[in-house]
Amino acid sequence: MFERDNEKNENLIYGIHPVKEAILTGKTIDKLLVQKGLKGDNAYELKKLARKAGVVVKEVPQEKLYRITPKNHQGFVGFVSPIPNHSIEEVLPQLIEKGITPRILILDGITDVRNFGSMIRTAECMGINAIMLPARNSVPINSDVVRTSAGAVFNIPICKEIHFGSSIQLIKDSGVKLVASSEKTDNTIYQTDLTGPIAIIMGDEGEGVHEKTLEKADAIAKIPMQGKVASLNVAVATGMILSEVERQQNFK
Repeated sequence: MFERDNEKNENLIYGIHPVKEAILTGKTIDKLLVQKGLKGDNAYELKKLARKAGVVVKEVPQEKLYRITPKNHQGFVGFVSPIPNHSIEEVLPQLIEKGITPRILILDGITDVRNFGSMIRTAECMGINAIMLPARNSVPINSDVVRTSAGAVFNIPICKEIHFGSSIQLIKDSGVKLVASSEKTDNTIYQTDLTGPIAIIMGDEGEGVHEKTLEKADAIAKIPMQGKVASLNVAVATGMILSEVERQQNFK
């Protein structure tokens, strides 16, 4: 017997035909796990179809699939997102055309579901127009996210981008200032200009914002702290920074 995997099983689909039908009917598949070494025309065509539809396909050992579901998965297990996936390439021009000053939250390496849900809730309250994160090796969108966001996940476009670095560059090239949160600076959020079109970049609590992302940033800022712990939960830190964005833009 296989031990059950700790992946959530809500919105789970499995088997060649159910997964194919989900893709063809336009459902947003957050992630598709495919058995390593799987052969056959049906398997090949389904993987090709998934990639063409922009689905993140990850090959895993058969044992992992059986830990998620003991049923006849035929080598394919997918997770259907409760929300549609947006593209920043479409969302950003729409904001500009409407005369809205873009406020974007970029999440670089966030993997904790509850933190993610809390950050969505805060972002929606603080006037963020879109949230962008990488499609690969990123936090799933599931019922825990819906709950911890208090439903805010349905009110703000979430953009999971396969070409994450290129999408960040697109935002920058569109005239949006990139401000990364990092301790690798002497500048605080209170000394940093957070007015105008802006994208705030937050990283994982452990690694922080990745170096390649920091290199693209127009400014790097930190939250000043005086306690002995000297670190904040990423969702709390996000709330503090977005509150300062709101203050600078609307309450000077």
